[in-house]
Amino acid sequence: MKKIIIIIILLFILLLTGSTPKEEVRGVFISYIEEKRYLSNNQTNNIKEMVSNIKKNNYNLIILQVRSNADSIYNSKYYPKVDYINDLDILDLFIKEAHNNNLKIYAWINPYRISTSNDISIIKENSPAYKYIDTDYIYINNGIYFNPSKQEVEDLIINGVEEIIENYEVDGILYDDYFYPSDDIDILDYNKYIQDNGFIESNKYHLNIINKMIKRTHDICTKKNIVFGVSPDGNINNNYEYLYADIYKWIDEEYIDFIMPQVYYGLFNEKMPFYNTIKEWNEITKNKTKLYIALSLYKSGNIDKYAKSGSEEWINNKDIIKREVILSRNLSNYSGFSIFRYDHLFTEEIQNNNVKEEVNNLHKILN
Repeated sequence: MKKIIIIIILLFILLLTGSTPKEEVRGVFISYIEEKRYLSNNQTNNIKEMVSNIKKNNYNLIILQVRSNADSIYNSKYYPKVDYINDLDILDLFIKEAHNNNLKIYAWINPYRISTSNDISIIKENSPAYKYIDTDYIYINNGIYFNPSKQEVEDLIINGVEEIIENYEVDGILYDDYFYPSDDIDILDYNKYIQDNGFIESNKYHLNIINKMIKRTHDICTKKNIVFGVSPDGNINNNYEYLYADIYKWIDEEYIDFIMPQVYYGLFNEKMPFYNTIKEWNEITKNKTKLYIALSLYKSGNIDKYAKSGSEEWINNKDIIKREVILSRNLSNYSGFSIFRYDHLFTEEIQNNNVKEEVNNLHKILN
């Protein structure tokens, strides 16, 4: 009965409005996975094709992963270039092609991640992490990460952003949701801070560390008239309690220009139903901060194992993303959406039948 009531409410909302807002942002994430697939050879032509696909399907923003693991797809004095591209400057090529097609492009950065593997031997000598091996500047557990509490680490991140906005005509900078990978990553620094400054709760200490880095990033972007935002966990509580991403402060004190929560949930997710979740994000978005909703096309056709009673929703339905866009358009603070990710939109060999139907249905409302 409860499920039927939810369906009726959603249908009513869809019928009420669903009109396209003026200047709706429509983003597409291009990750290092696509970069490996398409940019190992024939880079220039493949970039042209990728941008063309995005343009002709009425998207207007490219979110390009320029640093996934303490590396770069551009010419950097801080981060080594990824090993799957040659000497071409991939970021520069994307920017020129995007702007030639009247698309905006944001540089997407993982600020703290060094590797998705625990294997320390893969860190090369030209990596900024190499000199920190066997120190508490890096942390190893389900991947390798920089310690956020180190001032040298913060400076490295900020210098890397400054390098991009000084040398490239990107329209924005985006951090994703990788902040604190563990509560004890900075235990030595935390204990020293208490010794020197008096007691502070560890969670408050962690929040302050990330807040400082976020504000510095926003300050340097503002000076160059570049927008800065974050794509945090879709679960609001997870950000504050586990990742130490103080989204409330960032919005209240305008540390960010936009927020792009990863609302990777279905309409009938038992724990995090999509519409309730985006309403919560809408309620906390204020001031000049713009709200973009990141959507999970990659789930289509698959079991959503954390959704409990809604676990088979992405198998039984083929228009979820379309409905989620329409529902998002009803939010008072809504400014756009983004699709994770390019491959699922445009690469047929990885698309299951549900994904193909989802894409067709979504594109019917992008005119």
